Amino acid sequence: MADISTTLPLTPESVHTAFSKIRDHVHRTPLLTSKTLNSIASSSSDSTPSPKFNIYFKCENYQRIGAFKARGAFHAITHLIEVMGLEEVRKRGVVTHSSGNHAQALALAASHFDIPAHIVMPKISTPSKIAGTQSYTKHVYFSGSTSQEREAMVEDVIKDTGAILVPPYDHPDIMLGQGTTALELQEQYNKIREEQDGKPNLKAVLSPLGGGGLLSGISIYFSDQPEVNVIGCEPSYQGGNDGEIGLKSNPPKRIETVKTLTIADGLRTPVGTIPWKIFTSGSSNKTKNLESIYSATEEQIKKAMRLVLERMKVFIEPSSAVPLAVVLYNEEFRKWVYEEQQAEGGKPWDIAIVFSGGNTTIEAIMGIFGDKSNDKDIERAEGIKGSGGKHIAENIAG
Repeated sequence: MADISTTLPLTPESVHTAFSKIRDHVHRTPLLTSKTLNSIASSSSDSTPSPKFNIYFKCENYQRIGAFKARGAFHAITHLIEVMGLEEVRKRGVVTHSSGNHAQALALAASHFDIPAHIVMPKISTPSKIAGTQSYTKHVYFSGSTSQEREAMVEDVIKDTGAILVPPYDHPDIMLGQGTTALELQEQYNKIREEQDGKPNLKAVLSPLGGGGLLSGISIYFSDQPEVNVIGCEPSYQGGNDGEIGLKSNPPKRIETVKTLTIADGLRTPVGTIPWKIFTSGSSNKTKNLESIYSATEEQIKKAMRLVLERMKVFIEPSSAVPLAVVLYNEEFRKWVYEEQQAEGGKPWDIAIVFSGGNTTIEAIMGIFGDKSNDKDIERAEGIKGSGGKHIAENIAG
């Protein structure tokens, strides 16, 4: 990766600079609304009064390769070219390890500049993500799913080829690239509100949290806007909410290892070192870059995903449904919002949810919602069983 000393500072201004470099390479994804989901989210539950929401959905599932990862990959590649020169980067190539979305994104970005891309993928990776990666590069290597196995294979590739490592999330270039999601989101939101003769008043942005590249980029972008609360959202299954557990520890402590087979397969990884520093710090304008982290159960994620598929007619992967699941079902989050709203006179909150990607399959969706007619193929499609038949998952980078 480009040396840290050459990267831009982690500031909102740097997100704008990153956007100027990648805007011609990525899609400007839509910002959608749903009156039906607003109504459901604003309905009282049995246990607590309900907060009131107007929700805006940033649809990165419509991004190139079907996920936000294209933003960070293009920013990382363009910065490498600036620092090292295109011919040197082409000579050496790039390498990463990823379960799918970053793999496809880096392969795409590298192919645009005719740079060889070497991708290490766990055998447990979803077949559709493997196929997507192979459509952009012929250099795909399969490893075990543990961090040690994947990193060992990456080291072998680097020794053999001299390729430059581009990590999935734990680097400023990746984080700033992903932060352009927030920049676009706010521009689109402000325009919608102005056209409605309303004053923009975005109160919260909720994003899935895996390694933290997307959430840290969003946190960086909004670090000078104290009125906007940035919220991380994780699956709780088998300790998949490592960020929530670590942040709520006393003192806060980053959890380094995660083993979970949550259906939110893009979030099966611990928070990275540099994103964690962003989450646990503030700025001159904001006490906390990240307000908090909340989690959702597998059943809540399924229910939220079903609502998006059936009510919005939008195709998303389970990881994307986690923030909506938090808004709809996490009582701690809903109580916090309700109390904040009451202190402000009961006015509904405008909030934004990032749909991080849409890379799943019909077979996986059938498995999630109960059709077990072909269990063997479904388990492979869901990414819970490797090609060797073993159920293993550890620190799988998205």
